[in-house]
Formats: sequence, C-alpha cells, structure tokens
Amino acid sequence: MKKALLNNIESPDTIDPGVLHVLDYSYRTQRDIEIKIDQPEFTSLCPLSGLPDFGRIAISYKPNDKIVELKSLKYYLLQYRSVGIFYEHMVNRILEDLVSFIRPKFMEVVGTFTPRGGITTTARVEYREEG
Repeated sequence: MKKALLNNIESPDTIDPGVLHVLDYSYRTQRDIEIKIDQPEFTSLCPLSGLPDFGRIAISYKPNDKIVELKSLKYYLLQYRSVGIFYEHMVNRILEDLVSFIRPKFMEVVGTFTPRGGITTTARVEYREEG
C-alpha cells in the first residue's frame, strides 16, 4: 500500500508559477496597503509516506506596483495537492515564486498544519525589500 501511495507523488518541479497573474496596483504612490490572503484548505503530500498533509496558508504582503490576481493564486496553490514536499520547503517555494512575480516591499508566508503524530507544525518565512 505504501509503495502505491509513493508512486502517485509528483515532484515540486511540476509546480508551474506561470499560472500566477499580476495586476497593477494603482495606489502605490499614495499609500501603503497590507494585503492578507488566507487559504484554509491547503493540501500537499508527505514526501515520505505519500499521505495527505492538511493545513492553512496565510500570505501577507505590502505591494510595490503589482498585486497577485486571486483566482490565479488559487490555481497555483491547488498544484500542491499532488506534490510531495516538506512544510519548510513549501512555504519557501511559495514565497520565492510570489516574490519573483510581484516584487513586494514585504511578504510573509505562514503554513499551519494539522497534527501529524500528535505534533502541530507552523512554518513561517518572510521577505523584505532591500533598501
């Protein structure tokens, strides 16, 4: 059974950040805004067992001149459902992909995952624009 589960795991290399679309942020010269996005039903796969990992992904950011279009973000995050990836790698990958597309002033990605073996895990990573 375990072997069958492991055969269905996709590599993180299959995640396509090209599905992300960006929009212009029209108020960038007038004021800062903090955008908070919550995905309460995030799913990925444990790369060791092939079993599903369930959690919540929270993204906060302050844009420069671009913002992420939410439907494209939804489709981007859905790609993780069949991917075997550790929590720590996943939050870093999401952060890197989003930062490369929208170049925010600040971004934080927090993954909070349901208990596995009696242990709840939260992984948090952030980016700050230099200068």
